[in-house]
Amino acid sequence: MRAWEVIRPGPVDGEPLRLVERPVPTPGPDELLVHVRACGVCRTDLHVAEGDLPVHCPRVTPGHEAVGVVAAAGRAVSGFTAGDRVGVPWLRRTDGTCGYCRRGSENLCPASEYTGWDADGGYAEYTTVPAAFAYRLPDGVDDVALAPLLCAGIIGYRALRRAALPPGGRLGLYGFGGSAHLCAQLALAEGATVHVLTRDPAARRLALGLGAASAGGTYDDPPEPLDSAILFAPAGDLVPVALRALDRGGVLSVAGIHLSDVPPLRYESDLFYEKELRSVTANTREDGREFLALAARHGIRATTHAYPLEQAPQALRDLEAGRFDGAAVLVNEYPPRG
Repeated sequence: MRAWEVIRPGPVDGEPLRLVERPVPTPGPDELLVHVRACGVCRTDLHVAEGDLPVHCPRVTPGHEAVGVVAAAGRAVSGFTAGDRVGVPWLRRTDGTCGYCRRGSENLCPASEYTGWDADGGYAEYTTVPAAFAYRLPDGVDDVALAPLLCAGIIGYRALRRAALPPGGRLGLYGFGGSAHLCAQLALAEGATVHVLTRDPAARRLALGLGAASAGGTYDDPPEPLDSAILFAPAGDLVPVALRALDRGGVLSVAGIHLSDVPPLRYESDLFYEKELRSVTANTREDGREFLALAARHGIRATTHAYPLEQAPQALRDLEAGRFDGAAVLVNEYPPRG
């Protein structure tokens, strides 16, 4: 099979990825072998390729928003058959026994493993996933549209819940890429007023087209104080900017796995009046199940840009440069099926 691997973490312009021929992997006893049809291109993949996230698995194949069909199953797997449509997400495995797992916070498990970081992911024709962590996917939505929901959508959902947006509240989104534009759709469907702040004019147009009340520059003041805000851009210098935009008692959640350094905060202007700053760490399987159900109920759809599998490095370069709105998706059959 064809697969991309990270041969030397570094800037994407320096070609850290290489397309290779590998044997099709053999699933472990509790795993599924998945024939990948499409795989979303997530900013976390960029962090893995460029070395912002430390190497966990040498020559790893990135990708953790994979949509495909079951090709084979390990001997201990039940409930799946060949041809079942499944999603392969970021959270790959937890120990299931630690205190965090027992209390329902498996995203904080110290032994957690991640697809495309600890084990090979979806920038390939086949990948494996523990059956207990695979998502069954609904019919009626094409592979390319579903792929970004598996991380961008789920993480955006967790970030929204962490932001504690009150019913009918005012939400600010800093950065408007793959995750934010899905989060915005859910917030709007649930009755929120959404204000988007992003450097990209195309993203601002997309935000307004989806129903945002306003769309301004990244460092602009929103037109009204915010009850909640989510920082999707990996820029630590936006933390005080977003905190100052909050109303009294407001909450800022930081959605990314990587963030540049946060500058010093001024207590009186940035944190006083019981403002809160919260991080977001991965997600639980329950987050995924809840979000996929809500996405189906509200008709949440990703704005996507399809690339052939062979163009994975170009998709990452375009992501870093902000050359598209919405989300990029790699496809093993190009042009993709509708």
